Amino acid sequence: MTSVAERDENGDSKGGSMTRRTPLGTSLAARRDLGWIGIPLVAAVGLAAFWLLPDDLALLTRIAASALFVLSLDLVLGYGGIATLGQAAMFGTGAYAAGIVAVNWNNDPFVMLAAGGLAGGLIALATGALILHARGLTLLMLTIAVGQIVQEVANKARDWTGGSDGLSGIDPAPVLGMFRFDMYGRTSYLFALAVLVVGLLVARRIVRSPFGLACRGVSEDPLRISAIGGSPKSYLVVLYGVAGVFAGVAGALTAVTSGIVGLDSAGFPWSAEALVMLVLGGTGRLYGAVIGTAAFMGIHHILAASDPFHWMGFIGLFLIGIVLFLPGGIASGVERLGGLLRGPSQNNGEDRA
Repeated sequence: MTSVAERDENGDSKGGSMTRRTPLGTSLAARRDLGWIGIPLVAAVGLAAFWLLPDDLALLTRIAASALFVLSLDLVLGYGGIATLGQAAMFGTGAYAAGIVAVNWNNDPFVMLAAGGLAGGLIALATGALILHARGLTLLMLTIAVGQIVQEVANKARDWTGGSDGLSGIDPAPVLGMFRFDMYGRTSYLFALAVLVVGLLVARRIVRSPFGLACRGVSEDPLRISAIGGSPKSYLVVLYGVAGVFAGVAGALTAVTSGIVGLDSAGFPWSAEALVMLVLGGTGRLYGAVIGTAAFMGIHHILAASDPFHWMGFIGLFLIGIVLFLPGGIASGVERLGGLLRGPSQNNGEDRA
């Protein structure tokens, strides 16, 4: 019997020669290839956007920070199989923690990120240990409840959070003492892009580690993990905490780049939008979070500017089209294209192996 730790991140046994294919016909070898180039491609496209779209840096900064948040949801849902609609609780906690630290003690951007990540991780561990006893719809409702509780606490703690008026006056110090956050958003965008790339690298290392493979094993077959001596709940709680750190850092990054934190950062709509972005891009693929976020927010920006009254209808039709024709998300279409570029002869050889 091959243990979970002996399988690679796509579910293939290291010792086996069989290359499985997804329901859409995309070889897992193609997914591995795209996984290797995904992060460098994000960095390259991000830098190109800095030069090509100098007037849209504020939007690009929001996309980068949001992509890191959606990435945290991908760790939970795509790799751990934990259905949640309360991921914004960790995002909002991290944003408020970073803002409070900046206003009262230290406004160094890296200190703010550390404070946000720590706060997001702690709230995720504390709540995850309680709610992950449940499954299915019960778990989904509990995650929503956690988000509502965090939002209400932030609303009542006006002296620290500003309540419904939001926490303002966040003025981060220059990055490394040299790069000041200017009104054009250049430093904000490059800083957000750098944090996103580092987050992708760390997340990739996590999902490829024995811990990440065990978490995927728990989502696929928890009884088997128990049979080989593992604790499914412990793995999921730790993964939930790790994802909370990513969400907290994303919230802190938003506080750094925008200078304000509002109650909507911990609200249910933000969790729901993140889930839509992830499904749009593709779950279980780290770069799918980036693709889905960029597609959703880009289309949102364009349609809202051209038709401010009916843009939600267009987005709804777009989502329906993606679900019907690319059920694996936009990333699955990219993988299919990558499989075609590999050549039919090579793919046929893999199928026969």
